[in-house]
Amino acid sequence: MIILITGAGGQLGKDLIRKLSQMHSVYSFNKNELDITNKALVEQTINNISPDIIIHSAAYTSVDDSEINKNLAFEINSIGTGNVLNTARKSGARFIYISSDYVFDGKKTTPYSEEDNTNPQSVYGWSKLLGEMITLQYDNSTVIRTSWLYGHDGRNFVKTMLELGKQKREIRVVHDQIGSPTYTNDLAEFISVLSKSDKRGIFHYSNSGACSWYEFAKAIYKEAGYDADLVLPTTSQAYNALAPRPSYSVLGHNRLLKEKYPLPRHWHEALKEFIQKEKSI
Repeated sequence: MIILITGAGGQLGKDLIRKLSQMHSVYSFNKNELDITNKALVEQTINNISPDIIIHSAAYTSVDDSEINKNLAFEINSIGTGNVLNTARKSGARFIYISSDYVFDGKKTTPYSEEDNTNPQSVYGWSKLLGEMITLQYDNSTVIRTSWLYGHDGRNFVKTMLELGKQKREIRVVHDQIGSPTYTNDLAEFISVLSKSDKRGIFHYSNSGACSWYEFAKAIYKEAGYDADLVLPTTSQAYNALAPRPSYSVLGHNRLLKEKYPLPRHWHEALKEFIQKEKSI
């Protein structure tokens, strides 16, 4: 099978390359190699490869910067997605789009199902939702919503906490945003399995369980052998981030259960493996 991956420079993209290249012919492109906002370039690149599957993980992911660079966020996450999707449609390739828990408003107190109404609170969330809407216009497509990603490549919350822990000083982390951390290695494995099926529509995939960013940070410190008492709670209001975040964005795994896929392992188990691997790098 021939698979094309966009966003190859990102943490998920790199895990996808490692996972899928073991079994398939993989063509991968980072943002410097394929500008997805360039429609003609996208068409030329995809048509030259004629992939069976396109995994579209390229995105503008800076949630706060999206509030300032609104046009850029929509240009990449929405219009760029449309460029890739339209070429996939013409060629008949299957299209898998990686979306976000930030398409929800966070007003629920129980996990969001794939059927729940979306209502983004940020420019980033709206740009990703529009990407979903574009994707779902094509019947040979799948949307995978995920949350709180971290992996071994690039910057993420876990790596930031591991660096701060070395400084042995107090840090404050918000305790009023609840979600599910997700190890990119686990998500890449699920995408690999899903790519072998003909399942369409929307899936939620995150590691099981839920926590606040504060609880997540304390768990990171404990697993790394740092003093977890140095992690102190604060509020979203006090943190004063530019973009609003959903206060609760836990993703339910209704579709996984329905389709009889194994449920993802608990986020704490995944975190433990991640930190052990980071120590060996």
